[in-house]
Amino acid sequence: MNTIRITKQFNFETGHALYGYDGKCKNVHGHSYKLSVTVIGSPITDTNNVKYGMVIDFGDLKKIVKEDIVDVFDHATVFNKNTPHLELALELQKRGHDVILVDYQPTSEMMVIDFAEKIKKRLPENIKLHAIKLQETETSFAEWFASDN
Repeated sequence: MNTIRITKQFNFETGHALYGYDGKCKNVHGHSYKLSVTVIGSPITDTNNVKYGMVIDFGDLKKIVKEDIVDVFDHATVFNKNTPHLELALELQKRGHDVILVDYQPTSEMMVIDFAEKIKKRLPENIKLHAIKLQETETSFAEWFASDN
């Protein structure tokens, strides 16, 4: 049986602030994120299956990632719920802004860990998450690999 990796790419805009950080990113700002999700599995060999020849339908992978990540994070602002940014976050929510409160510092590194957990829970049993790449800028990104975890 052949093992194949397939990748689907996504784009979304998200704001965040890094409380306690000693650089510019302590201020509320945003990024045009590029997310690549790679899964691994074997193509379906049952010729009667409508998904014959696919590891996973790209549309099915898209549905998972859009529902759990893109549609949630796009045009929202992410704050660590355990910081003084909570007051700002609550005020923004009160004014109708989309705010996500997480229990981690919203860096690219921590976001890929969060995203990996969300995606793994939704994948069919025969498909495994292989890697995630979250690109924050043209030259900066974080990657998560199943083989490292």
